[in-house]
Amino acid sequence: MSASTLERTARPRRSRTRSRTVNARPALVLSTLRPHQYDLRPACASLVCPDCETWVPITGLQTKRPKVVPHDTGRAGKDGAVRCRLGSNRLVTVDVTVRKWEERLTDGNSETVHRRRTTVRRRPKVAVAPAVSQIAAQKQTPTADEPGDGRPLWRLRTEQWAATASTVRDTDIRRAQLPAGAVPLGAPPVPLKTLHPVRRTS
Repeated sequence: MSASTLERTARPRRSRTRSRTVNARPALVLSTLRPHQYDLRPACASLVCPDCETWVPITGLQTKRPKVVPHDTGRAGKDGAVRCRLGSNRLVTVDVTVRKWEERLTDGNSETVHRRRTTVRRRPKVAVAPAVSQIAAQKQTPTADEPGDGRPLWRLRTEQWAATASTVRDTDIRRAQLPAGAVPLGAPPVPLKTLHPVRRTS
């Protein structure tokens, strides 16, 4: 395969270029960009090209006519060699000092940190303790096994006792008339009258 058939890739972007060509478009004002879109440090003065959105070096930063170096739209040595016609050799108006840029960059980072989503921990809902009067009312309310039709429990107890009072009274009387001695459980009732057996005549 000959060298002419190889696909050309983007060339490295040099920080300094001897090209005297100047783009006819208006100069790019740094204050119109966000702080994270350009770098004013002398060792790596660069910005994000608004046309191709790639980082491009700024040449002549300390001169009166700084400009963006000619560059391709892709990554150097990896993407295709497609020249950025609109952004190459464009003049740059540096209207922001290094100190002001660092302050804006720091403030932007702090605001971004505060905007980060934090984990919200839900507190478990604790049931409110009932008042003493509510506890007393609950104790007086019949349960599911004791339907009360809305009547208080003490009234139900009184009515139930009145309904069974005569039966309980008769039982107590019968217990008092039983002879002394142990009575087996489940035995037939003890006769209270004396029995006189009569012989059958053949």
